[in-house]
Amino acid sequence: MEKSKVYFCKEITPENVVKMYETLGKKLPGNVAVKVHSGEEGNQNYLRPEFMRKMIEHVNGTVVECNTAYAGQRNTTEKHLKTIEKHGWNEYFDVDLLDEEGPDISVSIPNGKHLKEDFLGKDIEKYDSMLVLSHFKGHPMGGFGGTLKQLSIGCASSEGKAWIHSAGQSKDQYTIWNNLPPQNDFLESMAEAASAVVKYFDGNMAFINVMANMSVDCDCCAVAEDPCMKDIGILASLDPIAIDQACIDLVKKSNDPGKEHFLERVNSRNGTHTIDTAAELGFGSKEYELIEID
Repeated sequence: MEKSKVYFCKEITPENVVKMYETLGKKLPGNVAVKVHSGEEGNQNYLRPEFMRKMIEHVNGTVVECNTAYAGQRNTTEKHLKTIEKHGWNEYFDVDLLDEEGPDISVSIPNGKHLKEDFLGKDIEKYDSMLVLSHFKGHPMGGFGGTLKQLSIGCASSEGKAWIHSAGQSKDQYTIWNNLPPQNDFLESMAEAASAVVKYFDGNMAFINVMANMSVDCDCCAVAEDPCMKDIGILASLDPIAIDQACIDLVKKSNDPGKEHFLERVNSRNGTHTIDTAAELGFGSKEYELIEID
């Protein structure tokens, strides 16, 4: 079986993000959704719209986001739109909150252990393809956040996020936090939800991870640690599993002393179990060839 190709560039610039996308040789068709993280108010580490601008304009894409399932400035449409405006996203792009209006759409997960369906904001039906433009960093619950988290938690509606976090027990964002499932059930649910979005777009996807501002905390944290590692680079792939595995491997191979703190966050949450489960579900591979681009 041929290994998945993951392209890697050390120099992080807006121009190189476009170059990495072009290296994939994949023309995303039709109306292109670009999934980003809009950044919780107060967070200092999220990737700014100015950095994303060249890439998003290159595919003539619409920035898409979904409301959160935790207290903060992005858990209702009204608050999230204000945060998006404050962070400057709609200064440059059309922005679509996929779950601004219901009802959600359901995508089946026939081989899911915990989830038999995933709930996405109905506006996803407006798009023919998706570019997942991820900031690779740590995460308080998942251990790390990259492509798989963007596909799962990131693309799910507010109720869909609750569904994933509760491993298919509840869609109530206000009560799930009192009775969370075992950690591996949550991680496996993330992988299952990611498989649903990949299935939905049926090959019309591309994935870019930017390894910059690498805090152990996610961009969803209003109060986040500063980055503990130096920037590593940009990765691009057509395989959502291989690209996250490659990022983890690059952290492990780094001689940056901050990697121990970063990996403690990943390992203490058993974060790579999400990658392992995704590979078992078969919508990508952990086996990859890393191809460095100057």
